[in-house]
Amino acid sequence: MLHIQEEVARCLLCADAPCGQKAARAIRALRFDNHWTATELFESMTDAELQAAEQACIHYDRPIRISELKVESQKLKEAESPKGELPSLELNFCDIVCENPFFLASSAVCTNYEMVARAFEAGWGGVFYKTICKQDIREVSPRFDAVRKEGTPFVGFRNMEQLSENPYTMDFDILHRLKQNYPTKVVIASIMGQTEEEWIELAKMAEKAGCDAVELNFSCPQMRLSGLGSDIGQDPELVLAYTSFVSEAVHIPVIPKMTPNIATMSKVSMACYFGGAKGISAINTIKSITMSRDAEVSEKKTVSGYSGKAVKPIALRMIYEMTANPILHKAGIEKHMDISGIGGIETWRDALEFIQLGCRNVQVCTAVMQYGYRIIDDLKLGLQHYMQERGIVELKKLVGEELKNIVLPSDLDRETMVFPKIDREKCIGCGRCYVSCADGGHQAITFGDDRKPQIVGTKCVGCHLCRLVCPTGAIGVAKRMPKRS
Repeated sequence: MLHIQEEVARCLLCADAPCGQKAARAIRALRFDNHWTATELFESMTDAELQAAEQACIHYDRPIRISELKVESQKLKEAESPKGELPSLELNFCDIVCENPFFLASSAVCTNYEMVARAFEAGWGGVFYKTICKQDIREVSPRFDAVRKEGTPFVGFRNMEQLSENPYTMDFDILHRLKQNYPTKVVIASIMGQTEEEWIELAKMAEKAGCDAVELNFSCPQMRLSGLGSDIGQDPELVLAYTSFVSEAVHIPVIPKMTPNIATMSKVSMACYFGGAKGISAINTIKSITMSRDAEVSEKKTVSGYSGKAVKPIALRMIYEMTANPILHKAGIEKHMDISGIGGIETWRDALEFIQLGCRNVQVCTAVMQYGYRIIDDLKLGLQHYMQERGIVELKKLVGEELKNIVLPSDLDRETMVFPKIDREKCIGCGRCYVSCADGGHQAITFGDDRKPQIVGTKCVGCHLCRLVCPTGAIGVAKRMPKRS
């Protein structure tokens, strides 16, 4: 039996893939949860083309089972997409029309004209350009590290980069040319100053360059001087002061970028609002330490920023703190302040979660560093097919739709439960569910010589640890029912 996600995760996502454009594109679509596109591509390929693609695969272990992927992908319920024209992804952010909600995050993925131009050509809606400052930036080597798990490329990513190494005048010239040559794309300058005068000077230069907005980096976790980066974002008074200075100095929208290295987002986000911000970017990377010897700098380690898939739940929680705040929620509805979501976005479903909690655009960094600008195809198509399947023609209808379903732990239903349900056809008898339940759960699964796990209803509490550790997806959910007395 072929496990689709396991098999597509093996794909190396080669540049100029030897397996051919159609096969490579279909596999990538499956990798990024875009089953609709994958099915359409596979259906357009003959058996001979599939076999040729599989034979051409240069995987270091064994070829990707492309023919079997076609068969399994056609079974996916998600592949049954309605026909017709796909809906538009256009959405307003800070009163700026965006052709789609997918932006490059201020980082290593957008450090010069050529990079951003290629991203725009690929289909990205906009860019928060790498943070511009007047300091002399000198980076370390190596600067990246990763946290891995069971054969995955990585679940978390450590990044020690600081700000743009270009002269600040060069960066503003780049932004000016980008806006001139790509007028329908959204170009946002990210800046960081050390004094009131520097913040204002850089913001005015962004406005003069024709930028659509200016982002204030209050959140970089690895600045070498005090009073910069996350030092500002942790102090509501400094956030209020610098936001106010810049908001009064320019006419374009001002968007502070906030740090997650703080207990709660409410106070600093309120400071942004009262300082005149038109939007907030959140979150920047999380302060962390990785201990890999291969990533040491001259045999030393330091605190730096952590990003990637692993930080998404933290980012969502902090987005919710802002969008659920009554004043900020009202400001969002009345178009006084919008949220740009950042943190662990790889697939269109990740982006959807941020949008459903109230974000009007999302920023991507780590996934681009790992997979390239090409992932924009599946980000856009996946979200469009989802909207089409639900009969939604305007993306704004999804903004904040899940806020009503987020409640306090004390408000959750504690009188009913859902039993796990084993699919015997998918179960391979590995016993992972038994081990986890025995040693980390409620000893509610038996596992005998026949290697067929059985759930003991009198002991099961419906925690669903077994479902989460099952490697084949053989454990699902039964109907919710009242707890036994």
